[in-house]
Amino acid sequence: MLRVLSFLLILITFVNAADKANTAGKVEIFATKMDSKDNIVTASNGVTVIYKDYYLSANRAVYNRITSDLELFDNVRVTTSNKYKLLGDYAKLNISKKQREFKPFFMLDKTNGLWISANKGCGSNNDIDITSGVVSGCDPNDPLWKMEFSSSSYNTETKWLNLYNARIYIYDIPVMYTPYFGYPLDTTRRTGLLIPSFGLSSDEGFYYKQPIFIAEQNWWDVELSPQTRTNRGSGIYATLRFVDTKSSKGTLTTGYFKERDSYFKKNNLAHDKHYGFNFKYNNTDFINQLFDLNLDGQSGIYADINNMNDVDYINLASNDNIDESTTTLILSRVNLFYNTDKNYFGTYFKYYKDLTKQSNEDTLQKLPTFQYHHYLETLFKDHLLYNVDLKTSYIHRDINKKAVQTDLNIPVTLHTSLFDEYLNLSYESRLYAQHSSFSGNEKIRTGEYEDGYFARNYNIIEINTQLTKAYSEFTHVIGFGSRYTFDGSESEDGYYEENMDFCSKTENKDDSRCDFYNISEVEEQIELDFSQYIFDIGGKQLLYHRLSQALSYENSSDKFGELENELDFQITKSINFYNNMFYNHNERKFSKIFNKISYKNSSFNVVVSHMYKDTFLAKTSTYTPYTSYITSSVSYTYNEHYTYHANWNYDLEANDSKTREIGFIYKKRCWDFGITYIENNKPVLTQNSSSSSYDKYIYFTIALKPLMPSTGSPVFEHKISQD
Repeated sequence: MLRVLSFLLILITFVNAADKANTAGKVEIFATKMDSKDNIVTASNGVTVIYKDYYLSANRAVYNRITSDLELFDNVRVTTSNKYKLLGDYAKLNISKKQREFKPFFMLDKTNGLWISANKGCGSNNDIDITSGVVSGCDPNDPLWKMEFSSSSYNTETKWLNLYNARIYIYDIPVMYTPYFGYPLDTTRRTGLLIPSFGLSSDEGFYYKQPIFIAEQNWWDVELSPQTRTNRGSGIYATLRFVDTKSSKGTLTTGYFKERDSYFKKNNLAHDKHYGFNFKYNNTDFINQLFDLNLDGQSGIYADINNMNDVDYINLASNDNIDESTTTLILSRVNLFYNTDKNYFGTYFKYYKDLTKQSNEDTLQKLPTFQYHHYLETLFKDHLLYNVDLKTSYIHRDINKKAVQTDLNIPVTLHTSLFDEYLNLSYESRLYAQHSSFSGNEKIRTGEYEDGYFARNYNIIEINTQLTKAYSEFTHVIGFGSRYTFDGSESEDGYYEENMDFCSKTENKDDSRCDFYNISEVEEQIELDFSQYIFDIGGKQLLYHRLSQALSYENSSDKFGELENELDFQITKSINFYNNMFYNHNERKFSKIFNKISYKNSSFNVVVSHMYKDTFLAKTSTYTPYTSYITSSVSYTYNEHYTYHANWNYDLEANDSKTREIGFIYKKRCWDFGITYIENNKPVLTQNSSSSSYDKYIYFTIALKPLMPSTGSPVFEHKISQD
């Protein structure tokens, strides 16, 4: 044993000396048996080598003191940084030249399970050249997918892997060839190609999109997405993402698509070019940053600015907008605020654009709105409460009408409790005022829009109580309340005096004279409210139920307001039922009924809902007063590998199916595969009017993990037809 230790110390001394001469770092070799002859040292029986962050083990090792060559034989294992593990029968390391050689070569990334097996691997400094091998993330004994290559290179510092003449196999079946494939073995942001998507459509032809990711600095990146649709046209979308300060970030997305003349004429589209942009920005400390201040309050800016020439700009952005709502009305907004413990200052800009119109010059806009809010103050031992809210908006159309409208709202509340807090009593007096100042050609031409003001004071008396009783298995909470509202005084002149009677009627709300009239009527009425809750012993809500009824003292023909019933019932651990409905006593009909039932356990997730609404207005050729809509979705996890899903959305009033979908996903540790059939009804702008396109697709999703994200966007799409 003493002899072995002596040889071990001699070997370490020689290795360390040679290593220091080459400034390559410290090398330590440990073994239970060691021989030395001339300049050759041989170690056997459990050899371990430590070099920088490399840990090597083998059955036998030979070290040449003159050439600094270290050779390892049989059952060679190499681990570095606790992430990568290399295996082989033979390895050669030159300490002075920093060269490495492995035969055969096997590398395993412990982080994500990716492995490479090849005939030979040679390394110098941070680069490893690999000859003729296979890469996969599956079981090496029988991989479900693999990628064979003629040669490869890997950089241990950048963690980037290059494969040349790569052939992808699934169950030994060749499915794809590419002369080059590059992939990172870590999550570092870097420039390169992202996963492409492609498909086939009977209407648009072959579809191909190849995203390009550019990330040259840590604070920004750009994603370019050029695409082509052989029968329809070509275009490109680009997204810039940036983080400019520690409290702010933003994105800018823009795109352009050019239609082929044949497709443009065949489908009678409104535009042969589709373009637009979206800018989002969020800063949670912009005042201190902009003016180099150190204010105690909070400040923020939020921007979401959108513009596009038609709705096809959204439709063409992706081959998969199933989970995205394609709207025909887009909103751009910028919000700025400064907030303290007592005061809030805000400025809001809103701009609406209707994509079904050729021009939006007659759309009402709010640019800008200024708001001041003084938070709740208390007096007389917190029995008196009040706050102040002031808001001014500039409302206008690009043509004709313009108005500056200011609203003032001051509620003052006096409250107390009686009978040892069993009964709560409050009296609230509200002062509300609005002033409108008009300008524009239409005011001069018609004389219908005179400057004016409206002022009102009204009062609310509220009485409520809440009782709680605990039982052995649940807790029951009930509440009763009544709210009496009555007018105090009212005054108006100008625009409000001229149009109040006319614009207060529901049937006149769409008349142009009422564009700026937004005064809600205050009736003398009493509202009765009942609510109850049931909680289990763990505090989870099992039941919520509320009934609300208003009784009017002014309108004899509509004495009873709508009766509202809301119920949220957790029937079992898996079944939940929700209901919300309004009953109109005057019409003797329900004005709204919404029902939703859901079932969820470890395997099933089912949700079915139905919405019904009736406005009680007259039905015309272009307007229907009814809404009746069904939404449903179901997913079933058969086992850890198979998941099935389906959904169906149907407009009962229009007798039109909006969305239908059915498919499955097959998941394994190293790959996912899915097929989904979809029918989707999306809006399209034609030269004559706003229309819709009913598309039918088959999506194929393939994810070769860890090379691709799990169950991401479909990489292959087949559009069956378009109506």
